[in-house]
Amino acid sequence: MSLNWKQKVLMVKTETTYGIDAVPTGIANAVLAQDVQLKPMEGTDVSRDLERPYFGADATIPTELMSEITFDVELAPSGTAGLAPAWGNLLRACGLAETVSAGTSVIYNPITSDPESATIHLFIDGTRYAMTGARGELTLDTQAQAVPKLRFMFKGLFVKPSDQVQPSADLTAWTNPQIVSHANTPTFQIDGADLVMRSFKLALGNQLEGRFLVGKEQIIIGDRQSSVETTVEALPLTQFDPFQRALDQSATALTLVHGTEAGKTATLEMVSAQMQRPQGLSNAQNIKEWPLRMVPLPITGSDEFTLTLT
Repeated sequence: MSLNWKQKVLMVKTETTYGIDAVPTGIANAVLAQDVQLKPMEGTDVSRDLERPYFGADATIPTELMSEITFDVELAPSGTAGLAPAWGNLLRACGLAETVSAGTSVIYNPITSDPESATIHLFIDGTRYAMTGARGELTLDTQAQAVPKLRFMFKGLFVKPSDQVQPSADLTAWTNPQIVSHANTPTFQIDGADLVMRSFKLALGNQLEGRFLVGKEQIIIGDRQSSVETTVEALPLTQFDPFQRALDQSATALTLVHGTEAGKTATLEMVSAQMQRPQGLSNAQNIKEWPLRMVPLPITGSDEFTLTLT
């Protein structure tokens, strides 16, 4: 009997208690994902290093066991202002706080203390792969004339796979995305200058580490080093000078707005990013472009950026 790779159901649910299976269901917690990749049994193989009077390999013991999963979801707000999107719990498990103002907005910002965790179940044709205590890394990726993506990588505590009845998935909470374009993405500014943007990528930069001790095993976010990469059309330096900004090391604001309708607009804002050295020029259709790098810096802490859905 062959198992069909396409028959997948991915479910993610926020945990109430770290590492205790939150029991996600296909009806309430299914994820509309792309490019799902799973490493079900990561860890370390500890050699026994036995002294014997003959050649031969040593037996090993698996330890520090965890699972790793990567997948993408489309960046599409819920469609209703003040209603959290279906992917909100994924951001929360990546060390972001969620603040809901009913009827108005949902705001996500990075935090330092007590990040939430999630239970993840992936069914592939009747086999359940599960992980608990999962925390993740996030990359927001927008490319002109493409669907904006949220790319996730989660690590969680290993749970032995088992054969179970494949659940049904309700994906009605997942809304249709809008292409990144001149019409749908009305604002891209750095320090108030309107720039023509080809691509933009924000990596949260979470440092995910397994911490396996007697009395406690967990996946922790040990640090966060966020970064930005963007490619824009070059301008006369009298209008916008990234080289001087890199020399000045001054606080640089950045705003990216995608969407124009209520309930479908996402606004990414940074108020204190540092421009790094431009490391080259690029040519597209004989137009000079700048590949730029920036580092979102905290001001008072846990405020490098906000993602606001309105």
